[in-house]
Amino acid sequence: MKEIMKTQTNSTFRSVIPESASRYADKHALSFVGEEGYTYTAAFNRIEALAAFLEKLGISKGDKVALIGPNSPDWVISYLAVVYLGATIVPILHDFSPEEVYSILEHSDARAIIVDDKTDTSINNYPGGLKFVISLNDYSFLRNTGGQIEFSIDDKPALESEINADDLAAIIYTSGTTGNSKGVMLSHRNIISNAIMGKKLKHIDATDRFLSILPLAHTFENTIGMVIPVISGSSIYYLRKPPTAPVLLPALKAIRPTIMLSVPLIIEKIYFNKIKPSFTEKATLRIIYKIPPVRKMLNRIAGKKLLETFGGEITFFGIGGAKVNPEVERFLFEAKFPYAIGYGLTESSPLLAGMVHPANKVESTGAAVEGVELILNDPDPSTGEGEIWARGPNIMKGYYKNPEKTKEVLTEDGWLRTGDLGVFDRDGYLFIKGRLKTVIVGSSGENIYPEEIESMINTFKHVVESLVIEKGGKLVAMVHINREEIEEKYRNMKEEMARIVEEKMQEIITELNHQVNQRLNRFSRINQFVLQPIPFEKTPTRKIKRYLYQ
Repeated sequence: MKEIMKTQTNSTFRSVIPESASRYADKHALSFVGEEGYTYTAAFNRIEALAAFLEKLGISKGDKVALIGPNSPDWVISYLAVVYLGATIVPILHDFSPEEVYSILEHSDARAIIVDDKTDTSINNYPGGLKFVISLNDYSFLRNTGGQIEFSIDDKPALESEINADDLAAIIYTSGTTGNSKGVMLSHRNIISNAIMGKKLKHIDATDRFLSILPLAHTFENTIGMVIPVISGSSIYYLRKPPTAPVLLPALKAIRPTIMLSVPLIIEKIYFNKIKPSFTEKATLRIIYKIPPVRKMLNRIAGKKLLETFGGEITFFGIGGAKVNPEVERFLFEAKFPYAIGYGLTESSPLLAGMVHPANKVESTGAAVEGVELILNDPDPSTGEGEIWARGPNIMKGYYKNPEKTKEVLTEDGWLRTGDLGVFDRDGYLFIKGRLKTVIVGSSGENIYPEEIESMINTFKHVVESLVIEKGGKLVAMVHINREEIEEKYRNMKEEMARIVEEKMQEIITELNHQVNQRLNRFSRINQFVLQPIPFEKTPTRKIKRYLYQ
C-alpha cells in the first residue's frame, strides 16, 4: 500500500519516464521482433525530441493529440511524448472506420494527430479543428500546415507547464457491446496508480520480456502491457504483422517471452482446435480422459507442451477483456499453466480485481487489487448477487463532454457503478455473473445470464461462438458453426459435399437443442437454436456487439 500511496503524490508521466530512462539506461526497451529497436536512453531521447517538436507546433498542456496506428515502438514513444509534454493523448484503434475516426477527432477537439501512413491514406476527411497531421513513421507532415518546422532528434522540450497527478492524461473512446462510444477521461494518477496495482499482483522487473499482441489503444494492453513494463525496465517486443500462427510461433521461439496478455478467444481457439481433439478423437482415450486422476495427468502433460509452444519461459499469461470459457479455464488450472485472470473496465484504467497462478479459482476473477475497494450494491438476499461498485485512485474523472452519462456511473462519493453483476465467496474472490443490461428476466422473475449459457454452448464441437437473446418472450440461441472444419471432413465427396455439410450443421443444431437444455434449469432453457451463417461483429477486445442482434 505504501508504494501506491507514494504514486498518488507524484503520479505523473513527467516524473516516471525520466526515472525509468535513468535507472535502465542501456537496457533494451522497445523493438519489433528480430530488430534492434531502442534502449531506454534512446527511447527517452526520442520522447523528448517529439515533445519538443509538438511544442514548436504550439501544442501545450491540455491540448488533445490523437494517435492511430498498429502496435510499434514508435506508437509507444508517441504516446509517452504527448503525456510527458502535458498534453492529452487520444488513442484510436487503427481498425476503426473513417467515420468513427472523424467522429472521435471532432468530439475530442484534437488539435493534432499522429497517424501511420497506411491508415492516413484510408481517411478521406479530417475535422476542421485538426491543425496537424503527422506521420507516425518519421514525424514528417502528411498534410503540411506546420510551415518550416521539422522533427529533430537533438531537440529538447522547454516543459514550461507543470503537471499535476490529477491532470488529464488520456481520453479513451470505448466501443462497447452496447454500441455507445464514450470518451473516458483518465488522469496521470489513474493510469500510473493502476500500473502499480498490477505490479502488486505479479512481480515484474528488468529481466522480463513482454510480447505484445493486443491493440495498444485498448486500456488493457496500454496499462498492463505498456506502462507496467516501462516503469519496471522490462523489454517489450512487437510484431510487424497480425499475430497469425506463421507469424506468432517464430516470434515466441525467438523472444521466449516471460509475460503475455491475451483475450480469451486466442487461448480458447488453441484448446478447442488442438488440445481437446487430442483427448477425444480416439474412443479409448476419450473414455479414460473422463477419469479425474487420468484427466489431470493428461492435462498436465498437455500444459507442458502448451508452455513450450509459448516459448517455454512464460510466468504470467494474462487473460482479460471477457470471461474465459469455464472448460478452457479448468484445463489451464489442471495443466498448471501460469495463467492470470483480470477484471476491469476502461473507466477503471482498467484493473479492479485479479488473480495469478497458482492462487486461481476457476470461474473467478480474483480478489480486489490492492488500493481498490469493491462492494456489491443492493445484493439479492437469496443469491448474494449485486451490481459491482468500485472506488480507488484508478477510477476515471468522467466522460468527456458528457456530464449526464458521468452522473449515471459515478456517485458523489466516488463509486463507479460498473454495470456488472457479481458475487463474492468467503475468501473475497469475485465471480462475475453477467452484465446488468444483458440479464434476461424470466416469466417468473428469475435472472437468466446469457453469458453463462453461451459459455456452455461454446464447448460443443464445431461451435465457434454463440449469442443468447430474448425474442418475443422466448430465449433464442444464435450459433456460428465452423463450416470449413466440417467441409474438410467431407472434401472427397465433391458432388454431395454441400448437401452433407448442410445436413451435418442441422444435426449439430438439433444436438445442441437436446444436450444444452438437459444441462440448464427449467427457466433458462433455450426455445430455439438458429444458425448464424457468418461470424458475429465484435469489439476490439473480441466481445460480440450484442446490441446489433437484439
